[in-house]
Amino acid sequence: MNELSAIQSTRVETIARAALAIQTSGEGFFEITREVARFLEQIKARDGLVLLYLRHTSASLVIQENADPDVQTDLVTALKRIAPVDAGWVHDTEGSDDMPAHIKAMVNGVSLHVPVAGGKLGLGTWQGIYVAEHRARPHRREVALQFLGCCGDYSAVIAITSSCNSRNAAMSAAA
Repeated sequence: MNELSAIQSTRVETIARAALAIQTSGEGFFEITREVARFLEQIKARDGLVLLYLRHTSASLVIQENADPDVQTDLVTALKRIAPVDAGWVHDTEGSDDMPAHIKAMVNGVSLHVPVAGGKLGLGTWQGIYVAEHRARPHRREVALQFLGCCGDYSAVIAITSSCNSRNAAMSAAA
């Protein structure tokens, strides 16, 4: 049976943004979960949504398992099968791995959104945020981070929420 949790709401009071530069060493997955969490800590994010956007067309953003590195190895292999270098692509101006990189980025996508609750990323137990580099050579990639939500002292929010809940209960009882 499906079950919906209690509904919680927050007011968007803050829009904060930063750019995250990632130096890749060539094809593979580069975890950025810690850097995104650090961005949220620095702005004192409480509840909202963090948006990530990769400003490139030959790399991508993914949420994937971060417990077993064999997963990333197998994912690279799978992506090579989807878009092999030697498929006779017309576009090869930037190298034989460029067109396959564009296809892999199209399949994976260049943007993500992750819920934030209590200042923490709403990822699953084994999930991590990665830049997937699809080119053979090292590249410097840039991810735009943007948080929409509320920031600040969490204890003040608990007091306000308790006050609002008490008021709502009183109003319901009076009705």
